[in-house]
Amino acid sequence: MATKFLALTCLRGENRGDLLARPHYPSMPKYPKGVAVDVKGTDVKAMFSVTGMTCSACAGSVEKAIKRLPGILEAVVDVLNNRAQVLFYPTLVNEETIREAIEDVGFQATLIEDVINERSSQVCRIQINGISCTSCCCTAKIVLQAIHGVQRIQVALETEEAEVYYDPKILNYSHLLEAMEDIGFQTMLISAGEDVGKIDLKVDGLGAGNSMQIIENSLQTIPGVQAIEIDPELDKISISFKPSMTGPRKFIKAIESAGSENFKALVYPQGKEKETHREDEIKKYRSTFLWSLVFTIPVFLISMVFMYIPVINSQLDTKVVNMLNVGELLKWMLSTPVQFIIGRRFYTGSYKALRRGSANMDVLIALGTNAAYFYSVYSVLRAAGSPDFEGTDFFETSSMLISIILLGKYLEVMAKGKTSDAIAKLMDLEPETAILLTLDDHGNILSEEEIDSRLIQKNDVIKILPGAKVASDGLVIWGTSHVNESMITGEARPVTKRVDDPVIGGTINENGVLRVKATRVGSDSALSQIVRLIESAQLAKAPVQKFADSISRYFVPLVIILSFSTWLAWFLAGVFHGYPESWIPHSMDSFQLALQFGISAMVIACPCALGLATPTAVMVGTGVGASQGVLIKGGQALESAHKVNCIIFDKTGTLTIGKPVVVKTTLLKSMVLQDFYELIAATEMNSEHPLAKAIVEYAKKIREDEEDPVWPEARAFESITGYGVKATIKNREIIIGNKSLILDQNIAIPVDGELMLAETEAMAQTGILVSIDREVTGILAISDPLKPNAREVISILKSMKVRNIMVTGDNWGTANSIAKEVGIETVIAEAKPEEKAEKVKELQATGFTVAMVGTDIAIEAADIVLMRSSLEDVITAIDLSRKTFSRIRLNYIWALGYNIIGIPVAAGVLFPGTGLRLPPWAAGAAMAASSVSVVLCSLLLKNYRRPEKLENLNIHGIKIE
Repeated sequence: MATKFLALTCLRGENRGDLLARPHYPSMPKYPKGVAVDVKGTDVKAMFSVTGMTCSACAGSVEKAIKRLPGILEAVVDVLNNRAQVLFYPTLVNEETIREAIEDVGFQATLIEDVINERSSQVCRIQINGISCTSCCCTAKIVLQAIHGVQRIQVALETEEAEVYYDPKILNYSHLLEAMEDIGFQTMLISAGEDVGKIDLKVDGLGAGNSMQIIENSLQTIPGVQAIEIDPELDKISISFKPSMTGPRKFIKAIESAGSENFKALVYPQGKEKETHREDEIKKYRSTFLWSLVFTIPVFLISMVFMYIPVINSQLDTKVVNMLNVGELLKWMLSTPVQFIIGRRFYTGSYKALRRGSANMDVLIALGTNAAYFYSVYSVLRAAGSPDFEGTDFFETSSMLISIILLGKYLEVMAKGKTSDAIAKLMDLEPETAILLTLDDHGNILSEEEIDSRLIQKNDVIKILPGAKVASDGLVIWGTSHVNESMITGEARPVTKRVDDPVIGGTINENGVLRVKATRVGSDSALSQIVRLIESAQLAKAPVQKFADSISRYFVPLVIILSFSTWLAWFLAGVFHGYPESWIPHSMDSFQLALQFGISAMVIACPCALGLATPTAVMVGTGVGASQGVLIKGGQALESAHKVNCIIFDKTGTLTIGKPVVVKTTLLKSMVLQDFYELIAATEMNSEHPLAKAIVEYAKKIREDEEDPVWPEARAFESITGYGVKATIKNREIIIGNKSLILDQNIAIPVDGELMLAETEAMAQTGILVSIDREVTGILAISDPLKPNAREVISILKSMKVRNIMVTGDNWGTANSIAKEVGIETVIAEAKPEEKAEKVKELQATGFTVAMVGTDIAIEAADIVLMRSSLEDVITAIDLSRKTFSRIRLNYIWALGYNIIGIPVAAGVLFPGTGLRLPPWAAGAAMAASSVSVVLCSLLLKNYRRPEKLENLNIHGIKIE
C-alpha cells in the first residue's frame, strides 16, 4: 500500500517522546520454562503498523498476544496511530513471529523497517566493488541478511555501496566484509558508524627502530584513546577516540614529544576513497577499451573494409593450410586477446554470479561472445583441415561486441559519477585551515595559530576573517558580521550574526571579524550530518524500485531461454525450408543466420537500464534538494511527496514566525501594572509554552529597573494542556489561559472583557485572560506575525491543486483571522495533539495523501527537513519530488520500451517483411547506449530550477512592536 502521510519539519524541531497510548497488562513469560538463556543486553526494538484497531480493547488484545510470546521484554500498542512497539530478545523470537501473533488475533500487521533500535544497533557503510546489476544487489542483500545479528540492509547499485544495520553485541563489520568477499566481491569499509572520532596521522620516521612501540605507548596514556592502528609502510597512524575526552592536537603533541627520535606528525592527506575508486574505475575502463581498440580495429578492417580493396584482399585470401587463409588466421590471432584477456572481466563476473546462484549481464555477454568466438574457431579449424570447406567466421562479432560494451561501461561509469556531485560539493565546503586563538580569562588574545581544520576540538575559539569559510559549527562570542549560508540552507541573502548566534561550518563570512567557539566538530558537525543524511537517502529505495527488482530476478534466465529459442526456431526453419533461401546472406548458411539472431537477442537485452532507472534519479533528486535547502530522506519520501494533495500547516512557527510578543495589556480592575505582571510572570515562568515565555519576557521589560528580576514563589502550579496554567502566588489564586479555561473554572467574564477578546481575535491576535482570586483582572493581546510570503505560498499551492488546512491549539477567533489573512479556508482550532492525528486519518480515509508541516516534528521522524524554516521550500519539496518522479517514470518507459522493442527486433521479427537484421555488434551498442541514456536522463535533473512563481515573490519584512 502506498504511503499516504508525509511529515515535513522545519529545522527547529525537538525530539518527541515515545508512543502516546501506553496501556499496561500483566507481564507474560519472557522465555520458555526450563530454558536458561543469558540474553541481557541483546534486546532489539521493532515497530509494526497494525490496522483494524478501533479502541483500547483492541490495543489490549494485541498487546496480550505479543506478550504471550517467549522473549518479549516490552510491548506498547498505540491505537491512535495504529502502531505497536516491541522490545524483544532476538535469540528467542523474531519480527515475523511477532507479526503472525498480531494477525492471529484478527489485525493486519506490517513491520516498519525504518525504525531501528539505537541502543542495540550500529550502522556501517561498505563499498562493494563488482556489483554490476540488480541481480548482484539482490544476491548481496540475501547473503548479508542471512548473517545472525544483521537487522536491516540497503544496497545501492549506482554507488556500489551497502548500508548495514547490525547488533554490535552479536557481530562486527569484519564479519560483513568477509561474507561479501566469500561470494566474490571486493569490499572496503567506508565508515564503521561507531560513536567515536577517528583521525589518521602521518608520522615521519615511523618505521625506524622501535619507534612504533614508543609512539603507541605514548598515545595509550591519553585518556579517551580507544584504538590505535599503525601502518609503517605508509607512515600512517589511525587513532580512534572519544571526542568529549580528547582530540587530535593532543595526539600530535604526544607523538612529537615521544622518545628522542624527533618525530614530526601531520594530519594524513584526506583520503577520498570513494572518489579514488570511481576515478580508478574510469581509468580502468578507458584503458581496457583503448587496448581492445588496438586489436578490434584491425579485425574490423579485415572483415568489413579490406575486402573491397583488391590489392589487400588478394593478400588476405592467400591460403595457409587447405581453405584457411591469411585473413581468417589474423582475425583469430587478434580477437583471442580481446576475448580472453581484455574480456576476462566478463568471465570473472559470470563465474561469481553463477557461483552465487544468480545470473547477470556478464553471463549474457560471456555466452554471446563465446558463441560467436568458438563457432568461428570451429569454422577456422574445419577450413584448415578440409580442402573444400568454405565457412564464415564471426571473429569481428565477438571482438567488436566486447569493445562496444566496454565503451558503454566507460560512459556509464563517468555518468554515474556525476550523480553524486552534490555530496562532493558539500565535502568541498570544509576549509583546509583555521585560525586557533588562545584567550586569557578576560577574553584577550594571547596567541594565534593557523592549524589544519581537522585539528579543531570542541570549545576551541576560532577566528573567522572576512571572506573566509567558517571552520566549525559554533557560537559567536565576539564580533558582528553577515554570513552567506546559501550553500547549506539555500538562503540567498546573507544572515546577520551577532554574539550568541550560531554559525554553521562551511558557510562564508562576508564582512567583519568573528570569534567562534566550536560546539560541534568532526562527524557531529551540521555539514557531516547533512552529508550522512543524503548518503543514507540515496541508499533508501523507493517503493517503485520493487518493480525493477522483481523483473530482474527472472530477466536474465528468460533472455537466455528466449535467445536459445530464437536460434532454434531460425535453425529449424532453415533445415525444413521454412523460409526462402534468398533470405540467407551469400556469406552465410542457415545455421550461421540463426546463430547471429540468437546472439543478437542475447546481447541486446539490458537489465542494467531497469536497475538504474530509480536509484540514479533519486540520487540526483536528493542532491539537488540538498542544494536548495530541502533534505529529502530517500526514495520513499520522494514517492510520497509527489502524490501530496493536502497539506496541514501548524500555525505557530510554521505560518507564523514562532516568536510571539505581548502587544497590548488591558486591566479590567484597578491594579498597578508592575504588580499585575509580577503575579503572572511568577506563574508563567514555570511553563515551557511559547506564549508563557513571551509573557515572562514582557514582564522583564516592565521591571526595567532590575537586570534579572526575581519572581515570587509559585505554589500548587498546574499546567492544563491546551488551556493554560494556574498557581498560588503570595496566597492569591492565579489562573491564566484562554476563554475555555476561565469558563471551566466557573469564573464570569465581564462584558467589556468579551468585547476586548473579540477585538483581539479579529486582529489575528491571541487573547489571554488573567484571573486573580477568581475575578478576571486583565486581558493580554499576544501577536505572532505571519512569515513573509505566507499568503503567496498558499496561493501557489492552490494553483498546484493542493488543499491547505491550518491546525492550531489557539482559539477559533484568532485562528479564523490568521487563516483568512493567508487564504486558508479550512481551519481546525483549539485542537489537542491527538485531534491533529485524527484529522490526518480522516483525510487519508477520504483518499487524500497528506503532508504535515510543522516545527514540532522531530528531525529523525520527518520525511523531509526544510533547512531554512521557509514556507517557500514546501513548494520546492513538492515540485522537486514531482519532477523527480516524472523522470523515474520516463526512465522506466525507456528501459522497458527498449527491451520490449529491441529484443524482438534482434530476434529477427522484422526480418521476413523488411529484411532488417541487427548484427550482434549493433545489438551490443544498443544495449550499452540504453544504460547510458537512463543515467543521462536522470542527470538532466541537475538543471532543476524552482517554480518561476517563487522567483517572482516579493520578500516582505516583519516588524514587531
